[in-house]
Amino acid sequence: MRLAGKLAVITAAASGMGRAGVELFIREGARVVAVDVDPGKLEALVAEMRGKGGDVQAIVADLTKTEDCKRFVDEAAALLGGIDILWNHAGTPGPAGVENLDLQAYETSLALNVTSGILASGQVIGHMRKRGGGSIIFTASVSGIVGSMLSPIYSSQKFAVVGLTMSLAQRFAPDKVRVNAICPGPIDTAMLPGFLARDGGGANELASNTQKILAAIPMGRVGRPEEIAHAALWLASDDSSYVTGIALPVDGGMVCR
Repeated sequence: MRLAGKLAVITAAASGMGRAGVELFIREGARVVAVDVDPGKLEALVAEMRGKGGDVQAIVADLTKTEDCKRFVDEAAALLGGIDILWNHAGTPGPAGVENLDLQAYETSLALNVTSGILASGQVIGHMRKRGGGSIIFTASVSGIVGSMLSPIYSSQKFAVVGLTMSLAQRFAPDKVRVNAICPGPIDTAMLPGFLARDGGGANELASNTQKILAAIPMGRVGRPEEIAHAALWLASDDSSYVTGIALPVDGGMVCR
């Protein structure tokens, strides 16, 4: 098992890619703390994983709040006895455009997409130093590598995540802490329609943008949550022991065009 004995924390863990990560990390031998804002989904996840013999615990946290971003890290370290892996996966589509921008919605998306990861990483580094190293993973996006016409706000925030990843990789390397980002393309989760139909066009907008997205993917399909989870597994494991500071596209070839 590739994560045997490892202590892992995953945010936005109750659904989609985060949930797939919880399942895979447990299967690969990790003890996991799942963090999410939705207590009902967390409870269901924990019940299912424990029913399969998984070692998983839950923390409810709203990562748009500064105090929760710091609290969940220390609580997870107390539950696990330390932290080896932190996957900062929480994020939101946020506002679609810059015209007549809703500043409150913008600030909320910035808090979740960028600030939460900064705060959590700053809080976890002390715990990882005690363990002699670790792996911090961010979920960025292909929109953090190439600009997105559909989501300029989201794109700018994910570019920030990629920049943060590269900076922290250098800063934390002396501590034997690796820092990397996964850049998913369109993934088949409940959030995908929210990305593709945010300008008020309804079903027609969703259908049109879906066609455009599929045409832009050389592999001709959207990804599956477990495909992102496997990328996170590689970055979390010793298989990537000489890898730090990368922004890894998992996108069916989107950014190679």
